[in-house]
Amino acid sequence: MDPLPLVSVIMPIRNEMAFIERSLGAVLRQDYPAERMEVLIVDGLSEDGTREYVHAQQATFPSLYLLDNPDRIAPTALNIGIRNAKGDVIVRVDGHCEISPDYIRRSVEHLLADGIDAVGGPIETIGETEEAQAIALAMSSWFGVGGSAFRTIKDRPMLVETVAFPAYRRQTLLRLGPFDEELVRNQDDEYNYRLLAQGGKILLSPDITSRYYSRSNLRSLWRQYYQYGYWKVRVMQKHPRQMRWRQFVPPAFVASLIGTSVLGIIFRPFRFLFVVLVSLYSVADLLASMSTGREKGMRYVPRLMIIHPILHLSYGLGFLAGLVGFFDQFDQTALNLKQPVS
Repeated sequence: MDPLPLVSVIMPIRNEMAFIERSLGAVLRQDYPAERMEVLIVDGLSEDGTREYVHAQQATFPSLYLLDNPDRIAPTALNIGIRNAKGDVIVRVDGHCEISPDYIRRSVEHLLADGIDAVGGPIETIGETEEAQAIALAMSSWFGVGGSAFRTIKDRPMLVETVAFPAYRRQTLLRLGPFDEELVRNQDDEYNYRLLAQGGKILLSPDITSRYYSRSNLRSLWRQYYQYGYWKVRVMQKHPRQMRWRQFVPPAFVASLIGTSVLGIIFRPFRFLFVVLVSLYSVADLLASMSTGREKGMRYVPRLMIIHPILHLSYGLGFLAGLVGFFDQFDQTALNLKQPVS
């Protein structure tokens, strides 16, 4: 019988002392044979005690390694980890998540048996306070995040465009090349698009589960989704065919609000249109919040009615800012549209 493949777990982190015990602990408690695993912590020069915690764990777990990431962003951390990984299977795990005890074993089983290049599963987004839990509920709803399969679909296997915390075949990563280190955010979207463009397959499997800890307050949530929107523009410019209609809805909504409010100063009909847009969105927000509230608790409804607009407005504003910030790159976008997908 062939031995199980060696698995390299890569964890790109920075200042994760609040979560590292849970996230790293979940990795070290896997039911996959310990002698067939290595764990590479790629740290962005943490200053909160994270590094000291990892050092302490190395005394007990000899296959736990700590690597430095001077650039302090996820794509450089991933590339450092991949260059140093020895495994035939490489799994990305973030510092804000807890993977289930059988996560790696089941990922390896699917990679070996299902003819796929990458695999992951649905995530359960949770919060540790009432506000954080409301954020988690919004991030798990169709109205909050659109059709993001790994956040909203938990009951069936399916081929998807991207997954959270994926396991890849090493040969797949070598074929695709490094993560794009220009992309501070959305580097996984860009990378998985490259995989699909080359004929690869990504599986979302309901038996591979994890928990993700949401942002704890509205300010950090705004910053997170603003950055998602901003860097999505750069992904669009590199791979225009990667975009889906739902990703244009928030910037179109924000642009409509800005346009009608400005034009309404001069032309009265645009004031009415602005009120209509806000009213329709408010009704949709209320209905979506009530739907979630009936299932999870009506006490969350007031917060959800604030969090949904934060998700949409921050992403939309970030996207519009990205259009301006990356305006000089659109000539390359036109060239990319003319080229066939390889």
